[in-house]
Amino acid sequence: MTPDQIVEFAEACARVAASGGGAKALATLLAERAGGGVLVEDVDWRPVATAGKGSLPATARGLNGGRARTVPIAAGDASFGWLSVIAEHDTDYDALLPVLRLAASAIAVELARDSAGGRGRKRAFWERLVDRAYADSTAAREDALARGVAIVNNYVCVALEADADEDPANAGEALRSLTAEAFRFSEGELGLIERGAALVAIVPAAREVDAENAKTAATLLPKTAAKRHLTFRLSGGISSVVALLEVARGVADAEASLAIARRIYGGGRIASYGELGAYPLLHGGADAEALRAFAEATLAPLRAYDDKHQTELERTLRLYFSTGENVKTAAAELNVHRHTVFYRLRQISEISGRTLESPHDQLTLRLAIAIDALHT
Repeated sequence: MTPDQIVEFAEACARVAASGGGAKALATLLAERAGGGVLVEDVDWRPVATAGKGSLPATARGLNGGRARTVPIAAGDASFGWLSVIAEHDTDYDALLPVLRLAASAIAVELARDSAGGRGRKRAFWERLVDRAYADSTAAREDALARGVAIVNNYVCVALEADADEDPANAGEALRSLTAEAFRFSEGELGLIERGAALVAIVPAAREVDAENAKTAATLLPKTAAKRHLTFRLSGGISSVVALLEVARGVADAEASLAIARRIYGGGRIASYGELGAYPLLHGGADAEALRAFAEATLAPLRAYDDKHQTELERTLRLYFSTGENVKTAAAELNVHRHTVFYRLRQISEISGRTLESPHDQLTLRLAIAIDALHT
């Protein structure tokens, strides 16, 4: 491509931008010059605009240097995505590189405008929600609608930190991309905000299955990062399901779970608030009301089972602990065979979801029984 042709293309990009054509029009201009297909994707490799001839792949990720040539869409230190030319036949990509870069620069300007407007307005909604700036759900919904944010009734919050020995900026960008991709399945719109060193994902959970899927996806993030050979260790915390106006509490619970996971497990693990048992109480310095609520919630599955089946699981657990975990003595107190006590202990683990062989789970059960004895 001659210098005159490159200048001519730059002038054409300027005319398109001045007319307000946007990323789509610039992609079309590039497709006409390249004689192939053009794919504009955001930083998470999701399509923003397409143009040109032939069938295009769902994403150009991993195709650079093969049937495609991809360049970043960036303005200064800000990255907005990827621009790819995809040819139907052999193409001299090196000759196209100057116009590809020019188009990427022009598209970056357009996306920067959108980011300052649309994306910035959306991010502001999530930040206001976490700051408890809305008086009621109606005010929150009206502001979300005005900012173009699709919201649902319930959310799961996930706080994540990437421990990177080198290049923390790149690690942060990789973590953001990984997180956006992991929670793409959800109905509603994903909120992503930075809080200190942590990236917080506010994941829509319109249905119960969405909440379970969100927790599963979050738990699998360290494995996904390892499979992609990302050079950081990932730690995180997951909240329980919270309503729209309780997202601030969900974020606080997720951040607490992250902090506990680091201290108890040494990092490199995603911990769920609901499965941490007594540790959130000890971490947050709970008051008497929170302690009673914790004890009631922990013992509730055993009590419900006892009421329904006329069993003595809760009493068995109390005696097991009070006798110093002596099965023989507990069996004598209960007037049953020791094998019956062993069977009940297995039932207790299954029903409560906490194994007595785990020091962490045993702490939770012991503390629940102690609190219940003090406050009943």
